[in-house]
Amino acid sequence: MSALSPDPIVAHDSPEAAAAIPVRFVGPEGAVAETARVWAERMGFKGKPGQIVVVPAADGSIDHVLVGAGMTFDPMSARALSARLPSGLYRLEAEPEDAGVAALAFLLGRYGFDRYKPRADASDVRLVAPEGFDAAEASRIASACALAREMVDTPAADMGPLQMETIAREIAEAHGASISVTTGDDLLEQNYPAIHAVGRAAAPHREPRIIEIGWNLDRADRPLIALVGKGVAFDSGGLDIKPAAGMRNMKKDMGGAAHALALGRLVMQAGLDVRLVILVAAVENAISADAFRPGDILSSRKGLTIEIGNTDAEGRLILADALARASEHSPDLTLDFATLTGAARIALGPELPPLYTDDDALAADLLAAADAVRDPLWRMPLWPGYRAAIDSDLADVRNDSAGWAQGGSITAALFLQKFAPTTGAWAHMDIFAWNPRNRPGWPEGGEAQGLRAAYAMLKGRYAKS
Repeated sequence: MSALSPDPIVAHDSPEAAAAIPVRFVGPEGAVAETARVWAERMGFKGKPGQIVVVPAADGSIDHVLVGAGMTFDPMSARALSARLPSGLYRLEAEPEDAGVAALAFLLGRYGFDRYKPRADASDVRLVAPEGFDAAEASRIASACALAREMVDTPAADMGPLQMETIAREIAEAHGASISVTTGDDLLEQNYPAIHAVGRAAAPHREPRIIEIGWNLDRADRPLIALVGKGVAFDSGGLDIKPAAGMRNMKKDMGGAAHALALGRLVMQAGLDVRLVILVAAVENAISADAFRPGDILSSRKGLTIEIGNTDAEGRLILADALARASEHSPDLTLDFATLTGAARIALGPELPPLYTDDDALAADLLAAADAVRDPLWRMPLWPGYRAAIDSDLADVRNDSAGWAQGGSITAALFLQKFAPTTGAWAHMDIFAWNPRNRPGWPEGGEAQGLRAAYAMLKGRYAKS
């Protein structure tokens, strides 16, 4: 991630803040100062979302900036500012409830993936913190999102199961957490047969593994939170091989693991009043003579047998073992993140991840948090009428649903529900983890989805009083 300025946020009471350039969000009917109106009209500014006009002062310097707010102002539009403004120090002019979100959006918009090629657009744009803004907390949140995005953006050759383990170890070490990793054939001895089956075809240096981080586990008086992530470093589709177009961005299929690790780091940094377990199933769904096959029947950690109808429905298999392991901790709350189905995108598109849970209170808290921090989620039903679509005549369950059900994201969630912990609430987020179009502040590539919403929910429930 490009560092840009080491201090992008300046305290609102610092001496230099007084000279900051105002940024004014203006809608189609918004008032524009008389001195700027003619200039704005000449520049075609109509207050539409995405429009930005730099208004010059008499001496040629920047007097202020007009940003189109549209009919309804979305403070997340401030993500575009660092990419579109000239270098300098700026001050947001927005209502207090919007200014904090906009300032965080500014930090999120600074992300750029430059591991292999330096960024050409790295201007030094800084922002005066709105009054009452917790810049340290915002920086932690932006850094967590950047971690998830950078992991997703990194090509599979450099972000395999071992690299995910390395990142997990760094996070655990930084926060005094325990970590254990089971790899290769040891997965069979330790009863993770589904994870082993999916990952066994990969090269020896990319062997499958289950990564488990534990934090505060000795504090039995605290609720236990389990975070579970799908970590498919690359998904070829297995023997049911994907077409070229479907395989192109499969480096992102470990996005769930990236989200679980980034969210877990946030929980530990914030010192939330919980015990925490993070479980990442890290594999590569490769093709070799040892690859698992359509028609195979796999065992699982829970003891349920799984008929394989499609080797490209592998994410739910590794999550089955990881969720079963989570249940052994008797968690009070389990959240899993996974780039699980294309059907989720057909249903809701790339920007709106489905949320599945049968716990109404958890759904309400997650959706309220999502709305508050502008990190959208949409609750989808765990429709019981489709459970028959994952029945198998030969095994306890099948990994590809019968065609009559059609709702592929729903049936995938119903599959996971069979393995999810029952001691507390569980929620599944079928994320895309990707921006498919390039916009200022939203570069094409890795994206954090549901991460800020989940953190805000956890913080609201479990922050120390």
